[in-house]
Amino acid sequence: MKKVLSFDIDQTLNIAKTPIPEEIAFLLSDCLKHFEICPISGQKFDQFLIQIVDRLIEVAHVTEEQLSHFHLFVAQGTQYYRYQPTGNGYDAANWQQVYNYPLTDEQVKKITEAIESAAKELNFWEADQLLPGDEIIENRLSQVTFSALGQKAGTEAKYAWDPDCKKREQIVALAKKKAPEFEFEIGGTTSINAITPGMNKEFGMTKLLEYLNVELKDVLYFGDMTQPGGNDYPVVQMGFDYITVRSHEDTAFALKGILAVL
Repeated sequence: MKKVLSFDIDQTLNIAKTPIPEEIAFLLSDCLKHFEICPISGQKFDQFLIQIVDRLIEVAHVTEEQLSHFHLFVAQGTQYYRYQPTGNGYDAANWQQVYNYPLTDEQVKKITEAIESAAKELNFWEADQLLPGDEIIENRLSQVTFSALGQKAGTEAKYAWDPDCKKREQIVALAKKKAPEFEFEIGGTTSINAITPGMNKEFGMTKLLEYLNVELKDVLYFGDMTQPGGNDYPVVQMGFDYITVRSHEDTAFALKGILAVL
């Protein structure tokens, strides 16, 4: 029997950049009775709270004890947070950072310049589409993320912008030429994650095994970008058992099957 269920977020647990649906919140709550739960994504820490944890608290009413089995592997797992129960009820301040491997200011500058110039040369720089206060390139400490329409863009616009990943594949190819010392991976609906070599989900999943004291065979992974070039592909290459999904409905269907046989 598996000990750990690990999940990508966008297109796996939710509609991109939105809070997880009630069904997923209840299913994750049920899974916490049997498994360690480990979302791992290119998103930053506060988005893990907004999109997943807050919903678990508000919808499924998970307890502090349950949250002690919920592990946040942020920015591809280059940052790790775990919850420390106090017995006084849930408090977001009780999430403690276990480790963080940040980029240097110079690395952030080089990556930003490479992605921005690549997108502009290819006419894929959509600054005129941004909502107030939004940005296309975001420093997430241990990675830099390009979001073509920004973080605040509507779901329909995001889905329509690059459904076959062809635009992002072109941006990645050109950015790699400009900054070959970094890795660029496609994620979500409009995103590209830029990292130092090896600091992708392979790094995060290796840390997961280390910090949870489990073996590769103990983990089942869910993700939508398991194809070569996708940000879930390193997990596939490592040899983890995995399920490729295309939506949170696919994930819900699989989790119901898992829970039914326990």
